[in-house]
Amino acid sequence: MDYASEVFQKVGWDVTTTTHIDSNGVEKFNLVAAPPGQSLNVPATELAFLCHTDTVPFASDWDGALRPFITGDIVYGCGACDVKGFLACLLTAVNETETKDLKHGLRIALTADEEIGCLGANRLLASALMNPRCIVIGEPTSLYPARAGKGYCLAEVTVFGEEAHSAHPLQGRSAIYGAAQMIREIETFAQRLAEDRNDFFDPAFTTINIGTIEGGTAKNIVPGRCSFLIEWRPIPGDAGEIVSEAIVKIGNQILEVNPAFRFEMKILRLQAGFETAPDSDLVRTMEHITGKQSISIPFGSEANVFAVLAKEIIVFGPGDMRTAHSPRECVPISELIEAVSYIKKLMRKVRE
Repeated sequence: MDYASEVFQKVGWDVTTTTHIDSNGVEKFNLVAAPPGQSLNVPATELAFLCHTDTVPFASDWDGALRPFITGDIVYGCGACDVKGFLACLLTAVNETETKDLKHGLRIALTADEEIGCLGANRLLASALMNPRCIVIGEPTSLYPARAGKGYCLAEVTVFGEEAHSAHPLQGRSAIYGAAQMIREIETFAQRLAEDRNDFFDPAFTTINIGTIEGGTAKNIVPGRCSFLIEWRPIPGDAGEIVSEAIVKIGNQILEVNPAFRFEMKILRLQAGFETAPDSDLVRTMEHITGKQSISIPFGSEANVFAVLAKEIIVFGPGDMRTAHSPRECVPISELIEAVSYIKKLMRKVRE
């Protein structure tokens, strides 16, 4: 963030930062920058670029994580495509574009903690520092403009049983068996949900995944508690509550048959999908300058946060998300160079 601030200030951009202390006592930053002559005190803007500054943790045996290296046309390293490559493109475009050529109502925002729930983006939204009509969100899309994306929702379900010696299971009640019963019904619901399709996406339906499950204390104790994390990614138009309401209904149906059954659900994240119309100005502009048809993305992004504010949103950037979050993470240099060119065209008053 210090480096980015220095780049902006060297070419005369105004910069403001907001800070907060996270749950681990670490200071985190959001940054908003405006070109010379464009006041940061005016939140209403025409176009904003948004980029998160954090990465996921990297494996201890990934020797090249923090020492990027180049092989052929490819840069390898943690965050190379998600999304420090895009951030480098933004800073390069700012550095190479004359102030007089910049369009009015332009902002660049850098956010913290995207990887753990878009926390910085939510703080930026709440701060009212920026109210853009159009937003370009930096994420790896192989330079295809993504005009739609699924939402992201997460909940923790806990089933309560009663502990007993495993030699006398009738003296207790297995929370793991209860959780397994719920999970079987959730799987059946997921199969029904797959029938509601939007073929612009792949997969073309709201997906459900139970990613972790834990319960019990020992092999010879009837488990008194079992929890599982369930995530779902709703297609645009599907309210995130559809799945959470279905989970509660499933639990209550089990309760009707077995009055001793007990469960609770805690919603951890509930973000709807986003979709920008295919004939919107931003989509048409991006398709024109890139020469690529717009696509959808299956992963969550800060677009889900700002969909409530901006009229038009595109997710766009160099690199392929399938390499991200792994020691394979990389970005083609040729795509970085192309991305700089496209960003500069978007920033200018008159586009080529």
